[in-house]
Amino acid sequence: MPQRILVIGAGFAGLAAATSLADKGYDVTLLEKNDMPGGRARVFQAEGFTFDMGPSWYWMPDVFETYFARFGKKPSDYYNLVRLDPSYSVIFGPDEAIDLPAGVDNLEVLFEQIEPGSGLQLRSFLKQASYKYEVGMNKFVWKPSRSVTEFMSLKLLFDVTRLDVFQSFATHARKFFTHPRLLEIVEFPVLFLGATPENTPAMYSLMNYAEMALGTWYPMGGMHEIVKAMVSLAQEKGVKILLNQAVQKIEVVDKKAQRVVTDTGIFEADVVIAGADYNHVETSLVDPAYRNYDDAYWKSRVMAPSSLLFYLGVNKRVPRLLHHNLFFDEDFNLHAQEIYETPRWPSKPLFYASAPSKTDPGVAPQGCENLFLLIPVAPGLTDDDATRDHYFDMIMTRLEAYVGENIRDHIVFKRSYAHNDFQQDYNAFRGNAYGLANTLRQTALLKPSLKNKAVSNLFYTGQLTVPGPGVPPSLISGLVVADEVAKEFS
Repeated sequence: MPQRILVIGAGFAGLAAATSLADKGYDVTLLEKNDMPGGRARVFQAEGFTFDMGPSWYWMPDVFETYFARFGKKPSDYYNLVRLDPSYSVIFGPDEAIDLPAGVDNLEVLFEQIEPGSGLQLRSFLKQASYKYEVGMNKFVWKPSRSVTEFMSLKLLFDVTRLDVFQSFATHARKFFTHPRLLEIVEFPVLFLGATPENTPAMYSLMNYAEMALGTWYPMGGMHEIVKAMVSLAQEKGVKILLNQAVQKIEVVDKKAQRVVTDTGIFEADVVIAGADYNHVETSLVDPAYRNYDDAYWKSRVMAPSSLLFYLGVNKRVPRLLHHNLFFDEDFNLHAQEIYETPRWPSKPLFYASAPSKTDPGVAPQGCENLFLLIPVAPGLTDDDATRDHYFDMIMTRLEAYVGENIRDHIVFKRSYAHNDFQQDYNAFRGNAYGLANTLRQTALLKPSLKNKAVSNLFYTGQLTVPGPGVPPSLISGLVVADEVAKEFS
């Protein structure tokens, strides 16, 4: 049994892989490029504010329960989880907003008020979505997708026929709802999957089940509390986490990855797991002869969106906002097209505003508001300060119109983050924020493989391989690759 395992990247996938393998008895070292673990879920503090840098939605609580239970733990051993009610607000204009209450019964009442008959339709819609969630999240996402034989059981083939993988989400949703407001609400979760609702498989109504039935939660202290919990557990299992270790090279000898070279030293390895950006590993860390995929392959991939982010510290409380706020006061379809079909900086973007200080006073000084603003945008765009300023002014005008107060004059801290930063901090392919799109042609066996085809002990994990983007899938990706390593090298 090989003893030395090197994991590159301390995001959710890397931490999960490292912890699982250490728990199995391996000697695991985790190398992280940045000065703190967490990957896109890092955190920073300024002027008394604490800002989560990336993920802000805590969905699929069962996945986190499953993760910690694998090691005899519970999330509550590490952080205090609260359910948000309302879950979030959808804002259609200065005088029109819909607050989504927690609980399916309450949602049925709301839907019925907006469109008579849609309460029962929502129940039917979520019943189907529940089945898709059960199959998708408890069966398919745990498959390493290395062979078609993994999917050949009669039960799985039967399940596939009920998942609506060949029907679009848009078509599926319109079987249940006709009111444009309800359609925008149910289509919102797929906006970040990497395609328009017309090109996203109806299977992903499982996201609606996760959101509506399982709820929207928040770990007090911020999303980085999850990272701190995972780091604590990893270290308890014996994982050595080394920060400020930018990997320069994975040295391959006799078709085996034997050394990992960082800007500070050389590390010997029996197995290497790359949780860094898959394309970066392929193009910059291994010799061309050992690449799984060439440049043409990567150029043909459909990426999930990138993001333009703003972190704001405001020296007063901001009215009307909830913890999560979706500004759908412009054309949903136009923005989706400008992300996925004709990639460009959007003309009239939708945006998301998070105010975690509404739930957690500890993330802002007393009497102040912590704001996180996000515009989903196409990857690969030219990113400069003038563009960032233009969109900041655009969305702040709409935000101020909604809350009815001046905010800009009360900003005491401001930081922006976009493509250039994703590339610099995470070596993100085309400055992506969310990884590979979840399209039918990029699902399961059609995603980049978690195992290198030419190097016998080099594996991949994270949002550019199976099962896909998002915090729960990335966490699962780490566990899946750890199990594959243990099977091959026990």
